[in-house]
Amino acid sequence: MTMSRREHVPVRVRPVLAAAVSVLVVGVLAAAGPANAADPPHRAANPYVGAQVYVNPEWVDHATAEPGGDAVAGQPTAVWLDRIARIEGDDGRMGLREHLDAAVSQHADLVQLTLYNLPGRDCGRQAPQGELSIGDLARYRAEFVDRIVEILATPDYADLRIVVFVEPNSLPDLVVNTGNRYAATAACEEALARGTYQHGIGYALARLGTVPNVYSYLDISHHAEVGWPEDSGPLTALLSQAATTAGSTLADVHGFVANTANYSVLHEEYFRSDDVINGQPVYQSKWVDWNPFIDEVPYVRHLRGLLTEAGFSPSAGVVVDTSRNGWGGPSRPTGPAPSSDVNRYVDGSRIDRRAAIGNWCNQRGAGLGQRPVAEPEPGIDAYVWVKPPGESDGASGSPNVGQPYEPLCDPNYLPPRGRISSPYPRAVRGWRLSPQGMLKFDRRQPLKPRTHIGSPDRSAGNHPS
Repeated sequence: MTMSRREHVPVRVRPVLAAAVSVLVVGVLAAAGPANAADPPHRAANPYVGAQVYVNPEWVDHATAEPGGDAVAGQPTAVWLDRIARIEGDDGRMGLREHLDAAVSQHADLVQLTLYNLPGRDCGRQAPQGELSIGDLARYRAEFVDRIVEILATPDYADLRIVVFVEPNSLPDLVVNTGNRYAATAACEEALARGTYQHGIGYALARLGTVPNVYSYLDISHHAEVGWPEDSGPLTALLSQAATTAGSTLADVHGFVANTANYSVLHEEYFRSDDVINGQPVYQSKWVDWNPFIDEVPYVRHLRGLLTEAGFSPSAGVVVDTSRNGWGGPSRPTGPAPSSDVNRYVDGSRIDRRAAIGNWCNQRGAGLGQRPVAEPEPGIDAYVWVKPPGESDGASGSPNVGQPYEPLCDPNYLPPRGRISSPYPRAVRGWRLSPQGMLKFDRRQPLKPRTHIGSPDRSAGNHPS
């Protein structure tokens, strides 16, 4: 499999727009780039360039078990460590050492891990429910982070580039779900007041930074959650605080990861953020809602600039999760909508087909996005599949049915502001959303890569499925 390079926020009304493996295939990220002279020997400026990327055998098994899934089974996905038992392996799943050993057996150069187990994770959201309470910071450090770092530091794995996505969706929660925000919760307020997320992330960064072949990427959410200036500024401050807490320094952050497990499109092709329809700017539409960003890559470039100004390395890159932001199928537009009404124009032109831009759970109509590829655009280290396609975000049941309930996973839930949540109606926890279903909505736009991540042609073609 080759990887090449190539050239829940609710609607808010704002008065002004603020200015400004026998069957496993290992992915090869074939591209050449100069190493940073300040980097330690053998440490890559962009770890994805020229790397063969580990393909998780468990992902292969899930994908090939579905009709049509073998078309994407050779793509690399991240290994999620979302509770302590995952380190050694539980419920018949591989542990961390087994994954690293498998990577060595595949002759891989790079492994992708996601750490997702902060105390009070996701501010106590029920789907998926975290195992550690807000007061379990000591357990997080000793039983989770320290054990992971001990394994990663094993000499047998010293030749692997180990990319770690550190605690997605944690610090952004402390921006959009606190204070006088519409979605503020007591759990997020407590996490912010205690500094639990900042200390947990800082400790993880500091410990991971002791392993020379680890590359830590901090989560920066996506434009539909923190694209507004009143959000991106506080997020930048929180990221800086976390990266300089509990022994960490800004140098322990190699880069940033955006759109983790989310649906935001890379580029809206049929309308622009500065379009004006019948005298009304599109940023005043209900969908855009005064956000200066309508798609992910411009947001990523903007936030990366803010983070560089805040002291993070100018060479820090960004990876973008494209595992399910493809938005194909019959509802995908083919051009700008011919309407003089700004809301109809935006709704008819946008590739992102969510009923509300903040919806995050098991969205209907979402498909596979761009295949993993190294250096797809300036400042972006790679498009990656952090979230394994087909993995459910949570059960779609109703309240009081004996299982954790998350309203935005319930297809019958109607938020107070009237935007429907639009998840798949029969999703359950675990692996239940078929890759075959996602392939139906797979609409890759033509790429011009030298090579791709993926097995030859079968999983990395250049044309829509």
